[in-house]
Amino acid sequence: MATITLVTGGARSGKSSFAQQMAEGKSERPVYLATARIWDEDFAQRVRRHQADRDQRWENVEEEKQLSKHDFSGKVVLMDCVTLWLTNFFHDCSYQLDEALEAAKAEWQQFIQQDMDLIVVTNELGMGVHPENEMARKFADLQGWMNQHIAAQADTVYLMVSGIPVKIK
Repeated sequence: MATITLVTGGARSGKSSFAQQMAEGKSERPVYLATARIWDEDFAQRVRRHQADRDQRWENVEEEKQLSKHDFSGKVVLMDCVTLWLTNFFHDCSYQLDEALEAAKAEWQQFIQQDMDLIVVTNELGMGVHPENEMARKFADLQGWMNQHIAAQADTVYLMVSGIPVKIK
């Protein structure tokens, strides 16, 4: 079973940098598990910026949804991030909230059966502006419920506030 550290917070709060430093402190060869699906050029640039932040120590694995198909046993794994991973489920489930949540939870449960040190980055969407349309509200709900599910299983949870990690569990 995985040892889970959840790092959550708002956009540009320092989540990824904090999680990366944590992983580098735990392993000489950490794994970066990227869950992004490249939707447009702006997003491709963001991905390239994240890639440039990591050096040759990192093993990079790109996986949009099926995290459990990779063997991470005995490794330190940084999953960045839950939000992008959930976006893929939401899109592929035709924006059906319940179906996406059920599929994501099932995959998550399979994934964490591995004996690994897992650091997970996610976003706190519910702390910002109320979503203006139905699909955005559904996604914010999906994110919030999945965050609760992961946090309940996590050994440690940090909330990033303006670049400062606040340990909450």
